[in-house]
Amino acid sequence: MPLHEVPGPAGTKGVRVPNRLIGEISPYLLQHAYNPVEWYPWGDAAFQRAREQDRPVFLSIGYSTCHWCHVMARESFEDDVIAALLNRVFICIKVDREERPDIDAFYMSVAQVLTGTGGWPLTIIMTPEREPFFAATYIPKESRFGSEGLLDLVPAIETFWKSQRIRDITKKITLALHGSQGTGAGSPATGRLLHAGYHDLELRFDAINGGFSGAPKFPAPHTISFLLRYWKRTGKKNALAMAEKTLQSMSQGGIYDHIGFGFHRYSTDSRWLVPHFEKMLYDQALLVTAFTEAYLATGNKSYRTTAEECLTYLIRDMRDPAGGFYSAEDADSEGIEGKFYLWKKDEIGQVLGDEAPFFTRVYQVKAEGNYIAQETGHRKGDNILLLAAPLSQLASIARLPEEEFVAGISRAKEHLFTTRKDRVPPLKDDKVLTDWNGLVISAFSYAACAFGDNRYLEAATGAADFILGTMKLGTGELFHRYREGTAGIRGVASDYTYLCAGLLDLYELTFIPRYLEAAIGIENYFTNHFFDPRDGGYFTSHEDEADIPVRQKEIYDGAVPSVNSVALKNLVRLGLMTTNPDYHARAWKLARCFSTLAEQSPSGYTGFLSALDFALGPAASVLIVGDTGTPGMDAMKAVINSRFFPSVVVLQRPVGNGPFEIDRISGFTADMDESGGKTTAYACKNHVCDVPTNDPGILAESLEKMSNAENEENRKR
Repeated sequence: MPLHEVPGPAGTKGVRVPNRLIGEISPYLLQHAYNPVEWYPWGDAAFQRAREQDRPVFLSIGYSTCHWCHVMARESFEDDVIAALLNRVFICIKVDREERPDIDAFYMSVAQVLTGTGGWPLTIIMTPEREPFFAATYIPKESRFGSEGLLDLVPAIETFWKSQRIRDITKKITLALHGSQGTGAGSPATGRLLHAGYHDLELRFDAINGGFSGAPKFPAPHTISFLLRYWKRTGKKNALAMAEKTLQSMSQGGIYDHIGFGFHRYSTDSRWLVPHFEKMLYDQALLVTAFTEAYLATGNKSYRTTAEECLTYLIRDMRDPAGGFYSAEDADSEGIEGKFYLWKKDEIGQVLGDEAPFFTRVYQVKAEGNYIAQETGHRKGDNILLLAAPLSQLASIARLPEEEFVAGISRAKEHLFTTRKDRVPPLKDDKVLTDWNGLVISAFSYAACAFGDNRYLEAATGAADFILGTMKLGTGELFHRYREGTAGIRGVASDYTYLCAGLLDLYELTFIPRYLEAAIGIENYFTNHFFDPRDGGYFTSHEDEADIPVRQKEIYDGAVPSVNSVALKNLVRLGLMTTNPDYHARAWKLARCFSTLAEQSPSGYTGFLSALDFALGPAASVLIVGDTGTPGMDAMKAVINSRFFPSVVVLQRPVGNGPFEIDRISGFTADMDESGGKTTAYACKNHVCDVPTNDPGILAESLEKMSNAENEENRKR
């Protein structure tokens, strides 16, 4: 084995022999390959060894850009005393949650059952039969302030293990996990659930700062998307106001990287001021979509600016040369959280010279600093950049033309960005994940439709072609992860749902049938191997996956919309696009499966509610007959893409007798053709189509009427 020189426990240099993680591909697992802990990767070998030696299993789940994972590693997993203790008592396993989200989801649900909370690093202790009996998140090395440290905890668990009282606990946990599944006996999902979700969010809304909780505050862009849909459905102005307040507060706050763009993972306070500095690919994708939707709904250009800046960040910093997008960037650089992103007032003065006073006033920079490090509690003159109001409003206060004001800010930010590039950057996790790339394909496709920028079209098609060419087998099965030229790890449910959604969005952008056909193939494979035909809904793992004790279904919408929330919307869209009733039947069964769970706390299921909004209608199908790239086609697409129509699907059929690929895929396009020799649109609702039109304005009116008819009924109730 190769030797590796690493800091020893006291910061001195020492020689370490790598453990079993050295042959892994995951950046997170490789970070732990030289720990003195004798880690195993997840697999049968570890559990077989635990059975042979009658030892419990210590499972540690994290990811490469997780700050507190780094803290626990430095404190404990790199410590010889703790390592010796863990190695004596346990068989130790490391899992990258981004590589194995199915394992992470199951054991996170265990943590929720046992502790009521969750997070990373996640620590699970289980039997060799993979039955958990202890869960925790970050555990310090030594006990302090009521938190038991590993030095005390591990001997206590060793004693408990020898007492043979484990079985009663594991049985109760397993029963509780089985009881968390949705059931086909649930009540039908109706519009009442949408109203309940809205009223729940009203009660939770932070009217001062935006958002729907105290500290810590997470972006939850699917909640914004639900509020925009609820506003569109009901005309409730407060739904739009809550969405806008939250978006504005986030884009002005410290959670946003004002220099290099992109959002940090969450805010540690209630004001969106101090972020947890890591940047996740899924956050960028979902927030781009939310800001783009808000722009289409309101016309507010600041939302477009934020969306485009995030897309700039993704193209510039997160795109693999092959076309896929990397997973994340760390919070830490040089071992210090946020160091890459923080500024001292004097440093800004040196970079900007005479422009510095203007810039530091706008971004609230102070000589004493506005940032207090979480771990030390001290202020060292460091500043997080944040705005007190939108730039347009600040320009008015400064009595400067908005264009001149914004141009000056942009110049200053470019100088600071150039200076920042000389700093040691945070670690980039360069693995490409199928599911998160599906979200990115959706974001770029939607933005390309809304903004008409070909760079976004190229990014969306590049990512889709890479995933389909590299991560998809001929059987229809997907791989989950790609890194260093190698695709591997069997796909999980989120890979199928998110990629299917991305391909549907990409088809509506490009009208290239192979993307729609690929989406259908992925959905069909997903249903064949993940769907529950008895109770409805989709399991997280493949039908023949043996790694997890309980096969679960996911519905709670956490940092990302759940698998079943996205699947519901996919099924409704495919039903409208193909007129195949099987999709609607599965959608109905899925919605019924989870409706009772969603009723218990509807604001925790806003991704599901957004999909339910689509399923309940009014939903419209638009077929445009005409050739792509023609003025008539561009005009028809523009009236749809420039408005917020969240419940519309769009298809295109070329001119002529056919048959065309779309006629084979869809059940209603074959008999439709141009009218009067011009590009023609057919707008249909509930299997009834309006009179075909060559006029983009009439198409827009027709779609507005289809939406507003239902809105009027809702307003009367």
